Amino acid sequence: MKLKKVELDLLNSMSKNTLMEVLEMKCIEVADDYLKIRMPISNNSKQPLGLLHGGASAALIESIGSMGSVLLIDLEKEVPVGLEINANHISGVSEGSVIATGKIVHSGKRTHVWQVDIHHEETGKLVCTGRLTVMIIAK
Repeated sequence: MKLKKVELDLLNSMSKNTLMEVLEMKCIEVADDYLKIRMPISNNSKQPLGLLHGGASAALIESIGSMGSVLLIDLEKEVPVGLEINANHISGVSEGSVIATGKIVHSGKRTHVWQVDIHHEETGKLVCTGRLTVMIIAK
């Protein structure tokens, strides 16, 4: 199943007044089976020691999977909700931006599974890898 093609501005406008806006997440690419979101490492996304907060990485995984599922379903009839998330934090970063790439692994009628890898934009270093299971429920 292919992701719907939508204008990035329209997709990003859905983040207004949400955690995604606070963390400055912006969708930068949508392809047939993956999407990418950039998030700057800022005071809003750091933990007290100055590193990217693991919770910000988890929020990025949840956001990209949910956004991807929105592009697979009929929002007039269905709603995607996060069911399970896991995140393995691989390395710490303290400046620049991260790019999350979310790839659809399973797109069933009632569940979607997303594999998400988060890389430091400047170095390409893997920062976090995770999976999100999304449940598709009727409106």
